This record gives sequence, structure tokens and C-alpha cells, in this order.
Amino acid sequence: MGVVFAATPSEEKSPSCHLGLDELSLYTTPQPKMHYVEPPVGHLEHGVTTARHASQPYLTWAQGGYGRLKPKVDSAVQMGKDGYVYLQNPPPEFYPRAGVIGFAGILGLFLARGSRWKKLVYPSGLMAVGASVYYPQQASEIAKATGDAIYDWALQAYVSMEQLVKPAPKPPKDKAEKSPKEETKA
Repeated sequence: MGVVFAATPSEEKSPSCHLGLDELSLYTTPQPKMHYVEPPVGHLEHGVTTARHASQPYLTWAQGGYGRLKPKVDSAVQMGKDGYVYLQNPPPEFYPRAGVIGFAGILGLFLARGSRWKKLVYPSGLMAVGASVYYPQQASEIAKATGDAIYDWALQAYVSMEQLVKPAPKPPKDKAEKSPKEETKA
């Protein structure tokens, strides 16, 4: 749709009237009296407007999610690239160590017959023990950070349970207010 200009009828002079040579200007043109007329809203424009207004909250939500998710995906991609570069030229003892740690995980799966809990704990526990044998410094740092996090969670749980179990303190009574029994005795 384009812009529509409409000319208004001129009331100054009628076209039958002749101008003299002195009244004609060689360098200026008369200004036409036009005004902008808004085109009527069609069915298509109304439908597009309705669809845009209906989808606005969902698009805003998706943009916010994308903004939060993009840095995490970028860091995961960068971690994958770094791992690929590391595996292109690994240290000489890397593959034997990785083999022992992987074998510990498979052994854990073999030993954990029965419950699902065992199938989760045994392989991860044996792999952690195998990794701590080869990487003791990193294992101690991870154990310390994990221990601190578990302590914080336990402390938060204790405080929450204490607030649930312990009754709320009653507000103290004012000395100015007397009970009805005390008023009758006086």
C-alpha cells in the first residue's frame, strides 16, 4: 500500500479567470493544497496485527531463553574444541590412564547387579577412585569443593527444618492491658 495524497479544491481563483503577465512568477510554482489520507485497514493488515500481538509474549520468552542459553552452548562448544585439540597431541601417559579409569567403570557395572542404586554408585565410585589414583591433586580439590557444598546444603536443610518444627514466638502482653480476672480483684 502506498501513500495517498488528495488535492483540495482551491477557493482563491477559478480556472476561468486569467492571470496577467505581472502576476505570473517564472521561478516559483504555486503550492498545491494536499493532505494525507489514511488508507483503510484491510483484512490482511488486521490479521497480521492480531498475530503479532498474540505472539509477542512467546517471542519475548524465547528471546530471553536464547539469551540465557547461548553463553552456555558457546562454552560447551569451546570445551569440545579444547578437548579435540588436547586429544590431537595428548601427554604420553594419557591413554593408559583413561583405559584404567574406563575399565574401573565397566567393572563397577559388572559388580552392580541388582538395584538401580548400585548401578549408579558402583561405576561412578570406582571411576572416581581410579581417577584419584592418577590425579590426586585434582581429586583433593574436587573433594574439598564437594564437601563444602554438601555442608552448606545440610546447614540450609537444618535451618529450614528448624523453622518448620519450632513454633512461632508469641508476642509479649503489655502491662497496661490487664486480664478480666485482675480487674475484678482490684
